[in-house]
Amino acid sequence: MGGVLDRFALTGRRALVTGASRGLGRAFAQALAEAGADVVLAARGGDAVRAAADEVAEATGRRTVGVAADVTSRTDVDALVTATVEMLGGIDVLVNNAGVAIHRPALDVPDEEWHRVFDVNVHGVWLCATAAARRMRDSGGGVIVNVGSMSGQIVNRPQWQPAYNASKAAVHQLTRSLAAEWAPYGIRVNALAPGYVKTEMAPVDRPEFRQHWIEDAPMRRYATPAEIAPSVVYLASDAASFTTGAVLVADGGYTVY
Repeated sequence: MGGVLDRFALTGRRALVTGASRGLGRAFAQALAEAGADVVLAARGGDAVRAAADEVAEATGRRTVGVAADVTSRTDVDALVTATVEMLGGIDVLVNNAGVAIHRPALDVPDEEWHRVFDVNVHGVWLCATAAARRMRDSGGGVIVNVGSMSGQIVNRPQWQPAYNASKAAVHQLTRSLAAEWAPYGIRVNALAPGYVKTEMAPVDRPEFRQHWIEDAPMRRYATPAEIAPSVVYLASDAASFTTGAVLVADGGYTVY
C-alpha cells in the first residue's frame, strides 16, 4: 500500500483532460502531470491547447500532448480517445472539464443557446465518458472526473443562468448513474463542483457581483485554479479508491447557507 502520500501519486497513469487550453482545465492538466501522469490536453482551439501542453511539459517534465477536438462531436471524441490510447499507451483517467456558461434570464434564453449549453456541458460529458469507459472496461478499470459546479445545487445570484445551472445538475446526476453502472468494471466516476474561481469564464472581479459572489460566502473570497486542481488529483488517485458517485464541493463554504 505504501505511505499515505504515495496513495496520491499518479505515476505511470495516462490522463485526458478536456477544455484544457486555459483556466481550470489547464490547471487540472498540470496538477495531474505534477502527480506523475502523462496527459493529453484537448480543446477546440488547436494552437492554444498545443501551447498549453508545451507549457505543462516544460513545467513538469511529463509527456503532454495537445489535441484539437470538439466534445460535442462523436467523431471528434472517438478520434480523441483513440489518439490518447495510441500516444500514451492507454487511458486511465478522464477529466471532463469542457463547458460553457451564459448569463441570461430564462424568458430571454433563445432555444439555440439552451441547446448549446446542454450540448457542451452534458452531451459532451456523455460522449467523452462513454468513449473512455469502453477502453477502461477492456483494460480493467479507470477513473472519470466530471467537472460540475456548485450551480448544480443552488441558484446563483444576481445573474440568472438557468441553462448552466440545469446542465450542471444533470452532470451530477449522470455522474451518480455512471458510477453505479460502471463500478463492476472497476471504473470510478465522481464529480467536482467548484464555487467561484478566477478564470476567463467567471468575472469574479466585477464590482456588481462582489456582494453575492464574494461577501456572501463564509471565506469571503474566490478561488484560483491552482487551489481547485489538487481535488482532481485526489479523485483520480488511489487515495480515493473507495470513492465513487460522489460530488466533491469546493466552494469556500458558499453552499452552506
